[in-house]
Amino acid sequence: MAGGSNDRTMIRKRSIPSEEFLGSERAYVNLADARLGATVMEASDEWYAPASRMLNPKAANYYYHDDEGFRWVDGWETSRRRKAGNEWCVIKLGRPGRITAIGFDTSFYTGNYPLAASVQACKLRADGDIQDAEWVELVPPTELCGDAQRLVPVGAGECFTHVRLNIFPDGGLARFRVFGLIQPLSADGSSAQCDLAALENGGRVVGCSDTHFGAVRAMIAPGPAVEWGKGWETRRLRKPGHDWAVIALAAPGTLDRVLVDTTYYTGNFPAAFSLQGACLDNTPDEVALNQAMYWPELVGRTELKGGCENAVELSAALRETRVTHIRLNIYPDGGVTRLRLLGQAR
Repeated sequence: MAGGSNDRTMIRKRSIPSEEFLGSERAYVNLADARLGATVMEASDEWYAPASRMLNPKAANYYYHDDEGFRWVDGWETSRRRKAGNEWCVIKLGRPGRITAIGFDTSFYTGNYPLAASVQACKLRADGDIQDAEWVELVPPTELCGDAQRLVPVGAGECFTHVRLNIFPDGGLARFRVFGLIQPLSADGSSAQCDLAALENGGRVVGCSDTHFGAVRAMIAPGPAVEWGKGWETRRLRKPGHDWAVIALAAPGTLDRVLVDTTYYTGNFPAAFSLQGACLDNTPDEVALNQAMYWPELVGRTELKGGCENAVELSAALRETRVTHIRLNIYPDGGVTRLRLLGQAR
């Protein structure tokens, strides 16, 4: 069994949300996030709690409270298996993607966690039948500990659409994360407008100046913000300069419109923003970050208002500028709830 009891380098205590699991602004996306559309297709047993709770992006709690005030286990938990074999569930990922790591979280499970877990993956067409899937092993049976987290790197190079989680022989898992890179949009030259920065389309953060109060990834997350603090927010800058973030677009394309949403940021929104962009071909992230401050300007310094959606149209000339990366500058600091870059993949 991989990962013996003396190997604790990948085990961490304390339950934390999916977007913080890897502890880095350039961490990979959780493809098994319910907000991306990840769903449990089938599970062998859900006696104590449904497997869908593992896909909750929020940190696990000791108990889950439903709308009627009842208290349930916050995670997937099966009955005690009394025969040979093991329990399992099949998950459709929120977006197809290349998997780079698997996260197992047994927070609050101390006497009822699985002894071990393994993960398989497959790639199905939209009209494919899961019964015909050809499963590839990503993580062999790996030992788990109670009330802890284990992160297992994966070296798969291809994109997958589904994963099968096996737990041995039974028990409870609070959260299950499938980290990776979303399969990017196809630059097919279509005139259809889309958000080229959106995480669900394959946009990703390359780097930023500061994330003291909120992760940059929240700025390109799906949907509108639903509560305060769920955006990118920097600390108060106490020296000359300004904060910034660099984002690799979901596909090369041209931009028509920029939306900078400051909803919930009313006393701490940036005074202004600007946008730079470049078209890079197979450029390493470190090089892109180093050169970003010199990229041409797409939107000059523009005043922002707090607590609302600020929209800026690009000039006709700049709408023909093809870009793969952008640098968002905020002056001097503050919070941005969402950033939307509307244009065409080309």
